Amino acid sequence: MRSIGRASVFVLLLASQAAAQTVKTAYPSMAPLLDYLMPRDAEISLARSAAPSSVSDVAEVLVFTKSGFQMAVKGTNGFVCMVARSWSAGWDDPDFWDPKVHAPICYNAAAAKSQVAITSKRTQVVLAGGSKAQIYDAIKAAIDSGDLPVPEAGSMSYMLSKGTYLSNRDRHWQPHLMFFLNDTDPKTWGAGLPESPIIGFRHPEEHSTTFVVPVSKWSDGTLATPKEHSNY
Repeated sequence: MRSIGRASVFVLLLASQAAAQTVKTAYPSMAPLLDYLMPRDAEISLARSAAPSSVSDVAEVLVFTKSGFQMAVKGTNGFVCMVARSWSAGWDDPDFWDPKVHAPICYNAAAAKSQVAITSKRTQVVLAGGSKAQIYDAIKAAIDSGDLPVPEAGSMSYMLSKGTYLSNRDRHWQPHLMFFLNDTDPKTWGAGLPESPIIGFRHPEEHSTTFVVPVSKWSDGTLATPKEHSNY
């Protein structure tokens, strides 16, 4: 799921503020916790589908439980795969609490240190009954204090799952890679410029920037249909 912010992530699940202001949200607050749970084996399979099997078959896998994300499979290659939930979305996303949102993502070892930690912190506040504003404040305070790390150099993730459901607008969107950096001007990557395939998002509260690079194939090797990404 950064943010999907993750996008930790998470992430993984960003929408433009303009789109958020024009779409009526079906879930103004958190749904019952059980609505966000999945059968364990199904969640493991969905998490692994975020990356090619050569990566995800030997990755650590986390699953969401009533007490938060927990390790379900121990990995050997440093990658961590999980299915982010809706609260890993951008703060203005109208689907922030929608239990249909599932964002399979596999982080490399560098990215896992920051992005899994941020996703876990968001989830901790959610399970304590926190509001969106309280989640934001908790993340910002933890980053500012150094309790949560900023991205390391070389932080990246795969989001190549056909089972992705990012939002009611973008649904599966398209397969992509994500790169996580300390706060960086997206223009230094050419992100958002005409004809550029790179999308960039700054997260001031996390002191970070996420770059999204669409790719042509899903994790199973099948071709994806190119889509516009103006509201991603």
